[in-house]
Amino acid sequence: MSSPAMVAALLVEGLAWWIPVRFPEMSDSEEHHFESKADAGASKTYPQQAGTIRKNGYIVIKGRPCKVVEVSTSKTGKHGHAKCHFVGIDIFTGRKLEDIVPSSHNCDVPHVNRVEYQLIDISEDGFVSLLTETGSTKDDTRLPTDEALQAQIKSGYDEGKDILLTVMSAMGEEQICAVKEIGGKN
Repeated sequence: MSSPAMVAALLVEGLAWWIPVRFPEMSDSEEHHFESKADAGASKTYPQQAGTIRKNGYIVIKGRPCKVVEVSTSKTGKHGHAKCHFVGIDIFTGRKLEDIVPSSHNCDVPHVNRVEYQLIDISEDGFVSLLTETGSTKDDTRLPTDEALQAQIKSGYDEGKDILLTVMSAMGEEQICAVKEIGGKN
């Protein structure tokens, strides 16, 4: 009785008001389960006005996350904007980078996270095994390239001390940036 041709004819004639329409309820539709990490799809940076970024803050210069070590602002000229001159140190490589941005424009600021993990093991290929807050292990972090920091980690581990490593992450990269000894093993 309700063939597609008949429904189409009724719609064309404007008599569709009496046709019962059933919208699917939540229980009628398929269940969808999405598994994702907490930061899936999250932006690696956020915008911040250049004039509000201060020394010891963070900024992206030439695509690299940097800690701001120097900021100077020039006055406006006859035409144009006041400009901010940023000097930053790449938080992963230690390289010095500079950028000049109009103070009213937005700059990218990286989301920088620091997390402490307990050191479990150091592998022969230079990776460390870390204990997370949830009790699982994290095995994808390399020893730092800083030789003094690397030596401090290795000597503390060899002496059997409990060691906390601070891992800094930003823009999809991470690196061990600090070591803290919390006592000896029993």
